[in-house]
Amino acid sequence: MLYSPLGRSGIDVSRVCLGSMTWGMQNNQADADEQIAYALDKGVNFIDTAEMYAVPPSPDTYGKTEEIIGHWLARNKDKRENLVIATKIAGNGLPWVREGEDITRQAVVNAVDASLKRLQTDVIDLYQLHWPNRTSPHFGKQWPGIVRFSDADTEQNIAGMLDILEGLNDCVKAGKIKHCGLSDDSPWGISQYLRLSEQHNLPRMVSIQNEFSLLHAKDWPYLIEQCIHEDIAYLPWSPLGGGMLSGKYLNGARPEGSRWTLVQRNGLFRDTPQSQQAIAEYVEIASAFNLTPSQLALAWCDQVDGVSSTIIGATSMSQLKENIDAFSVTLTDEALEKIAQVFNRYPMPF
Repeated sequence: MLYSPLGRSGIDVSRVCLGSMTWGMQNNQADADEQIAYALDKGVNFIDTAEMYAVPPSPDTYGKTEEIIGHWLARNKDKRENLVIATKIAGNGLPWVREGEDITRQAVVNAVDASLKRLQTDVIDLYQLHWPNRTSPHFGKQWPGIVRFSDADTEQNIAGMLDILEGLNDCVKAGKIKHCGLSDDSPWGISQYLRLSEQHNLPRMVSIQNEFSLLHAKDWPYLIEQCIHEDIAYLPWSPLGGGMLSGKYLNGARPEGSRWTLVQRNGLFRDTPQSQQAIAEYVEIASAFNLTPSQLALAWCDQVDGVSSTIIGATSMSQLKENIDAFSVTLTDEALEKIAQVFNRYPMPF
């Protein structure tokens, strides 16, 4: 296993980050225990979760994943010191979380305390904002027909960011969190948080996790270039495009137990004729180089300049083993060229 710096945190994280959002819905405690044990044996030291998990998000699944990780940590206290545990505070819009209200200074403090209790740990290594209070540049709402950034109250947005940083600072000073990060944010969001941190001597964001894959590479080159020059760790989530790049949803297939058979996880805007065609071509390239489609997509993501650690998830041990094995693959120039040809034809198929 290779490791990369987590921004300016002074922490090195494995190039593989073990995602956990299926734990508590598609996977139970025993499944999670087995996945964690295998990942650690392979050198993974980075686990990502969120207060919102498991998914699909609902009042019934809220906090379940953190509780599962907490049960594991309680039984494996000797392993805690060598692990980097990351979690996230949910943004606005979920009525069962803070009645759907914005993230505020006090909300951060309260959410950190609740996550610490569920995780059964004294400190969170990386605490992230799941999505911004302002209109999120993610979740398929970023096209010009819907979002009007010119209507935003910039001063109010910046004041809210400063308020959040004060809450994060409260938690850092109290020894409850070590480092802070962003998720589902934009270059403007990164820039404002960095500026406010410097101006007010508040915690500096060390990372951002955004959706990134062969099917959804909107962060290249602009946001990733900024991450490189500002020393922000870039952490892709959904590197398999919600499972699409495995090829299992080709031609309308819906394997039993897969995410797309669950409410709110059926692909929505992802399943387009363009994405289907792109995936079919990536599947052919993978076969030509004796890789599974998932391994091709993950190896590509890992080799993108600026990527620090890729967040993977699996509902079965066979998937987890296949995915972790991908990070020992170095794609040849020939393979990268063939991938680039498809990518250039379908740069954003959904």
